[in-house]
Amino acid sequence: MAATAQLSVRAIVLSMLLAMILAAANTYLGLFAGLTIASAIPAAVISMGVLRLLGGGTILENNIVATGASAAASIAAGVIFTIPALVILQYWTDFEYSWVLTIAGLGGILGVLFSVPLRRSLIIEQQLKFPEGVAAAEVLKTGENPAQGLKILAGSALGGGLVKLLAGSGMRLIPDTAAIAGYTGKSIAYMAVNLSPALLGVGYIVGLNIGILIVGGGIISWNIAIPLYAAHYASTDPALAATLQGLSAGDAAYAIWAAKIRYLGVGAMLMGGIWAVINLRSSLLSGVKSGLAATRTGAGAALAETERDLPMNLVLLGIVLFTIPLALLYQAIVGSWGVSLPMTIIMIVAGFIFCSVSAYMAGLVGSSNNPVSGITICTILFASLVLWLLMGRTAPLGPVAAIMIGAVVCCAAAVGGDNLQDLKCGQLIGATPWRQQVMLAIGAVSCALVMAPVLNLLNTAYGIGAPTPAHPTPLLAPQATLMASVAQGMFGGELPWNLVAIGVAIGIAIIVADQILKARGAHFRMPVLAVAVGIYLPLELSTPIFLGGLLAHFADRARGLKPGASEAERVTDRGVLFGAGMITGEALMGILIAVPIVATANRDVLALPETLHFGAWLGLVLVAALGWWMYRVAVGAKPDSA
Repeated sequence: MAATAQLSVRAIVLSMLLAMILAAANTYLGLFAGLTIASAIPAAVISMGVLRLLGGGTILENNIVATGASAAASIAAGVIFTIPALVILQYWTDFEYSWVLTIAGLGGILGVLFSVPLRRSLIIEQQLKFPEGVAAAEVLKTGENPAQGLKILAGSALGGGLVKLLAGSGMRLIPDTAAIAGYTGKSIAYMAVNLSPALLGVGYIVGLNIGILIVGGGIISWNIAIPLYAAHYASTDPALAATLQGLSAGDAAYAIWAAKIRYLGVGAMLMGGIWAVINLRSSLLSGVKSGLAATRTGAGAALAETERDLPMNLVLLGIVLFTIPLALLYQAIVGSWGVSLPMTIIMIVAGFIFCSVSAYMAGLVGSSNNPVSGITICTILFASLVLWLLMGRTAPLGPVAAIMIGAVVCCAAAVGGDNLQDLKCGQLIGATPWRQQVMLAIGAVSCALVMAPVLNLLNTAYGIGAPTPAHPTPLLAPQATLMASVAQGMFGGELPWNLVAIGVAIGIAIIVADQILKARGAHFRMPVLAVAVGIYLPLELSTPIFLGGLLAHFADRARGLKPGASEAERVTDRGVLFGAGMITGEALMGILIAVPIVATANRDVLALPETLHFGAWLGLVLVAALGWWMYRVAVGAKPDSA
């Protein structure tokens, strides 16, 4: 197996290209809906097809392609969860290329290096399951007919892209959202669904459990909190009451959500982040002990090719060398070595600790359920407390410094969990660990190269964060907006702490309910961060995610799978591949549409005349047709067939 080509030139080049493309797609999706999708399996399917056309392609080459491309979701998540906060805080007016490249690229490389010592402990000794790694290995092993997978990806991407082109930011043949709203006395009734194939695909991939939690969070905000606030409290806030005068019910609901109710989500996410660390205390200790123990074992031993990691002396040297540019970046921000050196130390310590947590959680529940945003919140809170002592409670650069620390840690933690999934896949098919570790670092840097241009393009075309007259329907960037709010609130900024406190209470109630479900051994669980994201998002983004999860539930039943089926059991579900294609197609079309908008400085450049604009009914028909197509593709393959 060792003699088989792995790091071939064609595998490296293809992996880098796919990493860049999928990173761009995940950037759009994450800013739009606060979620990213794993990119290893779609990349593996594409690799099997492309390399076969080029005259071969071994399973180990395909694994290398998937390994590098898997960095797309990790780097995109690490960046979009944090770095847009610097624009939201108005520290940057746009995304500076060299800074984004440094934070994302070096954060990703550090994530790989931090996680190298964990492979032997978590994969071999503790034998954690790493579900997505197992699923990816099954895809690679059963890839005799990649042409069918490519057809599914291409067809679903075309469908998702076409609907996006016809929608509100493109030709405007259909609106972005189908909504019903009305006043009931002083209260507001509101229901909406975004006409997004990507969100339907996200829901299919995450499944019904998470779909219910996200839409449940949306119901808490939009069907409980907003009606109550409109009926009993809006009139007591003169500024908000003046804003609501003359607005339609739907616009009034949005105004109340933007000014007040979304902070319930901030509180719930804060509680979720703190609970993630409390709940992971044993995992944290285990992960750190495993990492430290691994640095002391195996020195000088003759290892098989399938057991060779990057040498520990090179890992330690790399950590030192790649930390220096980050220390210089921090110094450029704060202008004081007395502050920048502690910032660097916090980043290194938190990066290693949370990489260990991320890797351990990836082994237990998979990367898709890894609470990276919660880890980042805790990093920013801890960094803020230390920076208080160094810079003062009202230091204007305090929030920026805290975000910069959190950004590197977020990238490192996301990549660390992803690295262990890739290495588990590699173990199952006989790959060489150090080659995968090198490829993931290359993939991380490849993604980092495109992040700033994509962010700038999306920011110029659509806006990021809060609505403005120039960008009335921006990409909301929910996690980055949350990080900005937390950092600003810690350094003297104004936050509606009463609503944040209510959100914390809601988070505690959800945690208690989840612990009861856990004690009963229920398949249905209630991870608090999933509900918190739903509370924070507009309801129309949550609804299609729930509908996609419902489709997945019916498809699983048709295929004979029981509730709570594992990633390995669902790996033959081509509906997952179809969903990934819709997500990628819509996201890439969103980026392509942004190009003429930016080039002409005209948001209406692609819009058809109003006489050709149809109502939401046409959008509902198109999305429903894609959903039916996805279901038919899914049930067309039984679990026991490859």
